[in-house]
Amino acid sequence: MMGMIKMRKIITVLFVLFLMSSMVFAQGQGVHEPGTGIENPEIKEAGQGTGQGLSENATPGEIAAMQAGEVIAAQLRKQLRMQTPEGVRELIQERRQLMQQEVEAIQNRARQRAFQNQNEVRMAVHELLDMETLVGGLGPQVREIARNFNNSIKETINAEERIQARGGFRRLFVGGDEVAATEIEERVNQNQERIQKLNQLREECSCSEEVKAMMQERIQLMQQEQQRLRELAQSEKQSRGIIGWLWK
Repeated sequence: MMGMIKMRKIITVLFVLFLMSSMVFAQGQGVHEPGTGIENPEIKEAGQGTGQGLSENATPGEIAAMQAGEVIAAQLRKQLRMQTPEGVRELIQERRQLMQQEVEAIQNRARQRAFQNQNEVRMAVHELLDMETLVGGLGPQVREIARNFNNSIKETINAEERIQARGGFRRLFVGGDEVAATEIEERVNQNQERIQKLNQLREECSCSEEVKAMMQERIQLMQQEQQRLRELAQSEKQSRGIIGWLWK
């Protein structure tokens, strides 16, 4: 029931925004800010083909209104798809392709390896975000945990990148990057608490068994990644190098 009420509110807000963008289009007035970055894949997709159907003499206000309308339509489509497991799976598949393209586009080899290693857990976290509506009243709690987990991934990627970039010659003499390893261990300990909370929420969820199974799959991926990171940190600390060996 709460999910239906929330969905109605979302549709109402988006409809109002759509009407506002239509008014701007009719007036032909508006402000266009060139160079504005867009990170949301749904918004990127909405921006493709913007301006089709407009004359070459279209005003900045008309272009801005068209862009706003396309973004709103994309967000509405996404919200509707998030209402069913089938729709969420479609979003997951699309995001997986986008994230793999992101990894392939990274030029720095050490950073690319770090992203590739943690891509599955990145996917799992974003999939939990997509499931917010499916878990009913527990959605805000699941989303908050997933967001915090995602922030920790950014930090572990940076730490793992430093480990991957450590040259063999330097590692031979001074050993591994103990600072980066310690950072990873701290994030892993925090994430273990988040995983425990997610397991608890899964047990409390009044959602369907299908949704619970989807949650469990993501939680397992997150758990496996924490084990990998813990082993990476331990191995890095054990890499003492010649200088470290002499000072034992």
